[in-house]
Amino acid sequence: MNEALPKVYLVRHGETAWSISGQHTGRTDIPLTEQGEHAARELGARLKGLNFANVFTSPLQRARRTGELAGFGESAETDSDLMEWDYGSYEGRRTSEIRAERPAWRLFENGCPGGETLAQVATRADRVIARIRALRNDVLVFAHRDLLRILIARWVALPALEARRLYLATASVSILGCDHGLDEPVIRLLNDARYSV
Repeated sequence: MNEALPKVYLVRHGETAWSISGQHTGRTDIPLTEQGEHAARELGARLKGLNFANVFTSPLQRARRTGELAGFGESAETDSDLMEWDYGSYEGRRTSEIRAERPAWRLFENGCPGGETLAQVATRADRVIARIRALRNDVLVFAHRDLLRILIARWVALPALEARRLYLATASVSILGCDHGLDEPVIRLLNDARYSV
């Protein structure tokens, strides 16, 4: 791999009460837990010494606060395309509750009544990717689980549906990049929630 090629660091926000309980958290603007704040500070140590031409964050407080506590609040630019999937009437509900009513329901295949479709979220992810690729510099992004999963899949030209096969823990770091040239996008690191990058 060519180390000179730009990299995109993706950070899922720290823990929230709803990430603990398994509730779908799309547009509900809830804060980090104490543990979520601690993990966000730890991210600052993990990312220390790295230089980013641009830092982008979802406008939702759990992502913005993660960026602030990691030491990137002043340089972060909010981007509404980085907001989490709009889960519509499934907002705040657990998958088990939804499946009690719809046993075969799956988010990526079936979507959410009154919310965004997978195609709509993928369109937002594609816009973010286009902006990042145009920069041709290292970039840091603070956002949300499902949006980031879709962004990762789309980065490597997979259908958005295949993002269902990716897992991202809270306060995890993933790295996207390129192999040999900008026309060979790759996933360099996925869901690193334990080790320094």
